[in-house]
Amino acid sequence: MPTEPGNPQDPARPAATGLGRRGALFAAGAVLAAGVGAAADELARGGRTPGRAATGAPPPEAAIPFHGSRQAGVTVPQQPATHLLAFDLPQTSAAADRQTLRGVLGALTRTLATAASDAPPDPRLQGGGTTRLSSLVGVGPALATRLGLDVPAELAELPPFPGDRLDPARGGGDLLVQLCAADRWTLTVAAELAGTAAHTAGAAPRWSQSGFLPRTAPGTTPRNLFGFKDGTANPDDAAAEQWVWGPPGAHRNGTVLVYRRIRMDVAGFAALPEDQRDRVIGRRAGDGVPLTGTAEHDDPDIYAKNPDGSYVIPATAHVRLTSPRLDGGARMLRRSYSYDDGPTDRGLLFCAFMRDPAQFTRVQNRLAGRDALMPFLTHQASAVAYVLPGAAPGGTLGDRLWT
Repeated sequence: MPTEPGNPQDPARPAATGLGRRGALFAAGAVLAAGVGAAADELARGGRTPGRAATGAPPPEAAIPFHGSRQAGVTVPQQPATHLLAFDLPQTSAAADRQTLRGVLGALTRTLATAASDAPPDPRLQGGGTTRLSSLVGVGPALATRLGLDVPAELAELPPFPGDRLDPARGGGDLLVQLCAADRWTLTVAAELAGTAAHTAGAAPRWSQSGFLPRTAPGTTPRNLFGFKDGTANPDDAAAEQWVWGPPGAHRNGTVLVYRRIRMDVAGFAALPEDQRDRVIGRRAGDGVPLTGTAEHDDPDIYAKNPDGSYVIPATAHVRLTSPRLDGGARMLRRSYSYDDGPTDRGLLFCAFMRDPAQFTRVQNRLAGRDALMPFLTHQASAVAYVLPGAAPGGTLGDRLWT
């Protein structure tokens, strides 16, 4: 569960506040003064407020474009809620299965583009403004091998890791779809539409999983159920071009998604003293600052030592073992979500994007052998998918799989 600037959040999400009593009084006074001034100004204009409808409602947000060179499920800011679906395709002949895959990808393209549009036809997605739906579709390694698809050479299943307790029914799959939106209602309807479209075209549902983020101020890092910020050290755009997106060529606008469902022993971790929890992670829970730094986005100095010769960030700290310094500078884009499937089944949906999944394998092997956080984690499901380049208007996802 790598928890290591930027994990941009959807600006539509409500902001959390940190005002004390004095700040709250000041804010209240400012709001009162602003309200009085605005009221007087509106009276002077005859009760009309520019840029706002007569009802006083803010202008509606634009829909997130479905079409583009890259899929919006990776490119737009991380949204508050997610729903993942996996499908399998029938195994008959290579020619027939290729035709089925074409049909499924065509159906998903049409369905997701329509659901994300300014005017989705399903009445359940109407009346609340645009859906702000973003999505991605990817193909699994086994399907790519079976059908001889044009995917990156690096695409492969993950090897087994020490301590894994994987349930095959919760992971894997020939096709993976991730839906993201600001609310659960949109995801429920969109997942139903996508599932129906894929099934009608010949795919069989394999598993599904929903997840969520806490209320977080725009531009700040969300927390996981252990209370620590998750996604602090994500790559900037330049680094993402090197480590996340494919190299120039047919796979330039694709990437690889590694998914892990990780059950967390929330109560057991919370029972540790606060300073010990910080040392297990290598950051302070309160502000996300690394134990060697002064600000959240400071690069953790994994080589800094105390006067007695011990590391400031312990040798078994999660942050140390996931440090890019131990991996030639390689970074992955982490956009994980929490899940809650009952009092004894809560945890993290680890979702990370990278050019080469071998990067995740290297990190996870270090974590499995030494991470002080591992006693509080159980890896229950795993999946890998090549996230297809985006579709142009009138095009279909996966157009280049056949070349």
